Amino acid sequence: MAFSLKSEFIISLVVILNTWAWHAMSIRTLHESNIAEQHEQWMAQYGRTYKHPEEKEKRRAIFKKNLRFIEEFNAFGNRTFKLGINQFSDLTNDEFVRRHTGYLPSKQLKSPRNASLSQRYPTGDVPKSIDWVEKGAVNPIKDQGQCGSCWAFSAVAAVEGITHIKRGKLPVLSEQQLIDCDTENDGCEGGLSNKAFQYIIENEGIASEDTYPYQETDGTCDSTEAAQQAAQIKSFADLQPGEDELLKAVAQQPVSIGIAASGQEFRSYSGGVFNGDCGEELDHAVVVVGYGTSEDGKFWKIRNSWGETWGENGYMRIQRGGESSEGLCGLASQASYPIA
Repeated sequence: MAFSLKSEFIISLVVILNTWAWHAMSIRTLHESNIAEQHEQWMAQYGRTYKHPEEKEKRRAIFKKNLRFIEEFNAFGNRTFKLGINQFSDLTNDEFVRRHTGYLPSKQLKSPRNASLSQRYPTGDVPKSIDWVEKGAVNPIKDQGQCGSCWAFSAVAAVEGITHIKRGKLPVLSEQQLIDCDTENDGCEGGLSNKAFQYIIENEGIASEDTYPYQETDGTCDSTEAAQQAAQIKSFADLQPGEDELLKAVAQQPVSIGIAASGQEFRSYSGGVFNGDCGEELDHAVVVVGYGTSEDGKFWKIRNSWGETWGENGYMRIQRGGESSEGLCGLASQASYPIA
């Protein structure tokens, strides 16, 4: 009797396992057959077209690989953040980094004339949370497109923020002027926000976006438009590495930072408090526009320049107070802010 029961149990288990395997295979087959439809829907959503059938087939294979990565990541519970398809979902990681970042830490200024490294914000209590977006010091999300100009977007957002805080107005300033006219940076090939601050000081200001509109490519400096200043700064400062210093600064104003952003989890982020893969080195520039605490822990709020379809309508909440003294993704290792 015992043998019979054991045999029946084994047979039942085999049947269950086979049924599960068949069901999983059916789902996979259905999924595979649905890739083409999902890719077509994605192309329509993001206005993507391909010149040749071979290119479309190549991009569909990349899209499929990225989609599988996202689905497998999201299938696991106990995550504090989610991934999703976005405008980068048909790119390899190398293509993504080359086209949509642009921070060059190797060209960091050694001793910028107007940076006051000794300047520190008061060491007293800072607010438990702050959001400069809610306070009206941050303009709507922009999109750098396929130009490595993140450094310009980061610098401009920081200058817009401090202008609002000090002057009571929120100008929309020109990234293109920095790309074309700031010869210390490399335009769409990359640059640094503190060099951009230096240019704005030496130019005695920066024009508005309306005056000097964004072109998503390198251009020739228009000195007439560049002379029509919509905002000015008198100096800037680089923070010493560390989240404590960054916290004091962000309590006062939006702060430009370098960040590692080449990790696939980072570029596919769609919401939640990010604590995942960033990449190996600083390669992107964003602006810290706040900080706070949620049920998933402490976070920084960063404003990106990848459009509103990335992240939380263009923003990311990223872990604050992790194991590294320089912050997750190196976000507190190279930070600068303008002084108005």
